[in-house]
Amino acid sequence: MNPTQHFMLLARYNAWATARLLEAVAAVPDADYRRNVGLFFGSIHGTLNHLLVGEHLLWFVRFDEGRSPALALDTEAEADRTALAQRLRDGVACWEPLITRWPADRWEGDLAYTTTNGEPVSMPFAATLAHVFNHGTHHRGQITAALTALGHPCPVLDLIYFLRAEQAAAMP
Repeated sequence: MNPTQHFMLLARYNAWATARLLEAVAAVPDADYRRNVGLFFGSIHGTLNHLLVGEHLLWFVRFDEGRSPALALDTEAEADRTALAQRLRDGVACWEPLITRWPADRWEGDLAYTTTNGEPVSMPFAATLAHVFNHGTHHRGQITAALTALGHPCPVLDLIYFLRAEQAAAMP
């Protein structure tokens, strides 16, 4: 599989897993949604907000526009849970079209950006994009653990289930 196809697959998985998680979270009462359950960003809301900030307001801009916004990772970008869910859905939908625009040789280069601490760095382009998708998987896993601990159902988000769903959808 070439890098473009591989990362398009990860972008589709990211959108699928995010949508499934947001469906499950929508049924959670606000008190549980906002309760500090010991996640790195405290609550389910704090963690979803961090995904918006990290994945979409920082990393996407770095990859798409080549600039690094000055944002802290715990910035509350969206207080309203419905609006936050929609912004996350909209954000995950942007990755696949972006990936299709990159030329084949882009995967071999680096991504120069400035960290949230103001440090200029340059990292391998493909590995850094892999980090973005892995980061989302990590935090979705934290949220599913929080859902379970709070006594709420959580969706199955394993990549293999996404692959099976795509395969089934492609069958006539």
